[in-house]
Amino acid sequence: MAKYHVNDAAVARCRELIDKRQYVLDSDWGDVQPNAEAQNAFLETHSWDDYAAWHLGLTEGANDATKARYAFVYGDLRRVHRSALIACVYRASEWRHKDVELAAHDLLQHLDEVSG
Repeated sequence: MAKYHVNDAAVARCRELIDKRQYVLDSDWGDVQPNAEAQNAFLETHSWDDYAAWHLGLTEGANDATKARYAFVYGDLRRVHRSALIACVYRASEWRHKDVELAAHDLLQHLDEVSG
């Protein structure tokens, strides 16, 4: 099983987007999460650092500037989705990636406080 480190830059970026009210509170994450085509289109006009900033987890041992390096996407590459943060908490919890789970949980609590 892959191991992940928390992407501190992504946590900070997510918090910043929440504070700027760049979020969606009600969405079906299965329908709006960025698919491979959307990710590729994003990478055509953005840097790998920009792409990384949308992922709460960094895959241990994977090379930078590869999609395999980044995990636990929290938005649609434009806005934070509450349903994405819930999915991150759930997936990280399910696979016992405690640091990522706690980071996603904290962001979810922050979003709920801000959107209150």
